[in-house]
Amino acid sequence: MLERIRAIAVEQAFARHLGVELVSATTDHAVLRLPYGPHLGDDRVNGGAIASLVDLAATCAFWAHPDVGPRARGATIGFSINYLELVVGDALTASARVRRRGGSICVGDVSVSDSREREVALANVTYKLNP
Repeated sequence: MLERIRAIAVEQAFARHLGVELVSATTDHAVLRLPYGPHLGDDRVNGGAIASLVDLAATCAFWAHPDVGPRARGATIGFSINYLELVVGDALTASARVRRRGGSICVGDVSVSDSREREVALANVTYKLNP
């Protein structure tokens, strides 16, 4: 399971471009870190970068389950994000947790915090996963 999560979180080209790091992954839960870099925005971290971190973290949480097989396929259906604080030149950590795992539709929450552990964004994500 961890190899599959690592492939999603850090080995895909876009995740590598962002510089995402996998902190941890357990069943139905994943934590990813996004170190600050100038490509994320001049001082201020671009909201699109934060949204990308949310999507990657949620995807990892949805795939972090022993019933998800090697031929599984999935895609984000949608998500809602609320930006709570401006992020200025700081690393971010996203903690994603599955709230409900249905037959093929999963719902989860993602909390994004800065290095001082202030919550800067909160999201709800819906994902289609055929395990």
